[in-house]
Amino acid sequence: MRKELYFGFALMAIILVAVALIMPWSNMTNGHVGLLMLALVVVAIMLGFPTAFTLMGMGMLFAFYAYLSRSDGHTGIALNQTLDLMALKAYGVMSNDVLISIPLFVFMGYLIERANLIEKLFKSLHLSLARVPGSLAVATLVTCAIFATATGIVGAVVTLMGLLAMPAMLRAGYSVQLSAGAITAGGCLGILIPPSVMLIVYGATAGVSVVKLYAGAFLPGIMLAALYVGYVIIVAKLKPHLAPPLSAADRIVPLPPANALMERKKGSRALPSLLGSMGATDANIPGKTVLKELGVTLLPAIVFAVIMGLAWNALTTPNVVQDVSGLQEMGAANAATEISSSSSGGVQEPPTEGGVQEPPASGALAEPPGSEPTKTEVIKKEAAENITPAAKPATEIARDPTPMWFWYVLIAGLVTLAIFY
Repeated sequence: MRKELYFGFALMAIILVAVALIMPWSNMTNGHVGLLMLALVVVAIMLGFPTAFTLMGMGMLFAFYAYLSRSDGHTGIALNQTLDLMALKAYGVMSNDVLISIPLFVFMGYLIERANLIEKLFKSLHLSLARVPGSLAVATLVTCAIFATATGIVGAVVTLMGLLAMPAMLRAGYSVQLSAGAITAGGCLGILIPPSVMLIVYGATAGVSVVKLYAGAFLPGIMLAALYVGYVIIVAKLKPHLAPPLSAADRIVPLPPANALMERKKGSRALPSLLGSMGATDANIPGKTVLKELGVTLLPAIVFAVIMGLAWNALTTPNVVQDVSGLQEMGAANAATEISSSSSGGVQEPPTEGGVQEPPASGALAEPPGSEPTKTEVIKKEAAENITPAAKPATEIARDPTPMWFWYVLIAGLVTLAIFY
């Protein structure tokens, strides 16, 4: 029998013996029942049963036990309550809109895996971090952190990076412990760095906002990834035999023929070489290739300009508050007038002083000197009177002053881009 089987059976025996000796069988409380359920779940999973069916079966058994103890031993009542609870819980989970994102996350990770984007990202990071101690392990951790945002689960990240990075690190002479630790530590970031399936399930179960959970988990996830990277760099610096540096031959990347020709004619710096090749007429350097490479080269500057422009617009846009104090609800004034006129004095008799009199005959019928305004004119006049200064066009509103830290970030970004290019 293999050592793994000895270890597994011994561990299961220890758990069962501890439960049998420590558990107060005559006076079981809810806490004791929970510990018993946890111990049996661990033993069942170690025996090889699928995790999903193990959790479902243990939940049904212990729910039946709880209902049976409350129903004074009526088996039928406890069974009906257990099945009703299963149906209601399944319906509640399936009707939760938040959980729709879980299969979509898994599908997104599957697409990224099938497109070989992670393999290309890993190789690119490995070459770009060649001068960093432990570059392969650092590239593995960074790739895991990026891939974690696409899948949100642990299994997919660990499996893919185990097949992709583990052979490369072993060929490079890395320690097995360091290689396995980098892969497993980076894979565990998938449940912490948003978007995360664990946070979605927790938010849907506990009734907490998933957006707030994402906001709270983002900084700890990035900080944990940075601590992993720092640990690998320190270990590789102090013990180089655990993570040998990349050889000079492995750092050489052959350029395509057009790029190699531009390098020989215009120089080794990317941006001046591409700008100098824009107007050159050479059959071996197609203009489409030059434009494509120029777009890739200018991509960091374009992204930085877009981000800073959006940030400036958001920081300087004033909060316009509409003043509605002078506005009045339509029909409110007429209703108030009618109520006041109908309530003051009620129905009154016409004045009887002088009796009934004949209208003046001189001049016959005549129009009044000033005709009363129509209802439309009255509405237009009231609307014109209720215009407030807050209803001015947006172009007349001055922007808020730009904070000083924005200019500091802008200057630092420009200096970084200048050094980069």
